[in-house]
Amino acid sequence: MQTAIDINVSKLIQKAINTAMTYEEYSDLMRSLVSEKKSTGIEQSEDLANYTLLNNKRMKRLGKTTKIDTNIIEKIKQVDTKITWLVLTESWCGDAAQSMPIMQKIAEQNPNIDVKVILRDENLDIMHHFLYNNTLSIPRLIAINTNTHEVTGDWGPRPNTLTNIVEAFKTKHGSLSAEFKEKIQVWYTKDKGVNTISELVQLLPLK
Repeated sequence: MQTAIDINVSKLIQKAINTAMTYEEYSDLMRSLVSEKKSTGIEQSEDLANYTLLNNKRMKRLGKTTKIDTNIIEKIKQVDTKITWLVLTESWCGDAAQSMPIMQKIAEQNPNIDVKVILRDENLDIMHHFLYNNTLSIPRLIAINTNTHEVTGDWGPRPNTLTNIVEAFKTKHGSLSAEFKEKIQVWYTKDKGVNTISELVQLLPLK
């Protein structure tokens, strides 16, 4: 679905793409942060550094273990339009660590798909145009036609099934407990990326 944005936002996005990291560069940044016991962002804490450490491990593991069904790969290979997936994230985000390796795995199936990564807190001017429920929730993927610069859709911060589970918990309890956050990671492990892959493929310009 096309997302209507004004020309100024389009310019912001293009400027961000020109200076964005590749997925590989973002992975290198994660490793560097782990070695320095830091996280992305101005705010630094032991907790955020530990989340970054965990997420680095998750991303490396998922990069090796994520499997895409052969029928879905055939669909991905049909994309003949150059698209950019611009992803807003931060190193401490557990949801991003679960979905970004899948985004990259999809992009690896077709050279027309390019994943670019920017940090949310350094790009709040863009983030505020792609809020989820009026929050700064990440990751947020912005799908863009590389040639026309048209924003064709967005995704995040979680696959819909998990989003519904999380929203139900928030409605009942107000906020996410540490125990519930662990259950979110268990959900991802059991799902094996199936829901995320399905939803991301729907963003592709398939005929």
